[in-house]
Amino acid sequence: MSEPGVLEQILNTNNFNYLPRAMTAATIRQEVIANNLANVNTPNYRKSVVEFEELLAREIYGEEPDGKLKMVKTHKKHLPAEPLNFHAEPTIFEDNTTIMRTDDNNVDIDIEMASLSKNQIYYNAMVTELSGHVTRLKNAITSNGQ
Repeated sequence: MSEPGVLEQILNTNNFNYLPRAMTAATIRQEVIANNLANVNTPNYRKSVVEFEELLAREIYGEEPDGKLKMVKTHKKHLPAEPLNFHAEPTIFEDNTTIMRTDDNNVDIDIEMASLSKNQIYYNAMVTELSGHVTRLKNAITSNGQ
């Protein structure tokens, strides 16, 4: 297998790996929260929640979802470690832990609105970071070493 080209090396950086997935997770979370709010008065409705950041932390720090830790090669004569076969993706699950009302609906409009605001700030931060990374790359390319 040949060495990766410069463009492949640039596009395989952590910023181009993690930030778009985080933005996708925030977009999905926005839709899930909107759906929860739309069903605030639906009897027996259970709110949905998006899990991503915890899964991404496991991927970054080397822990499989089953709790297995990533092996690390600490000496050049060690056998190569088996790579993790885990790629964090946003996961939607139903939250059955609480019941807010007598009609078995567990949507709390105040919590959902706060989650909506928090998610918007999170998304904006990811967009700002990715935009800054692209700008830095563009400046490095166009500055011609000056």
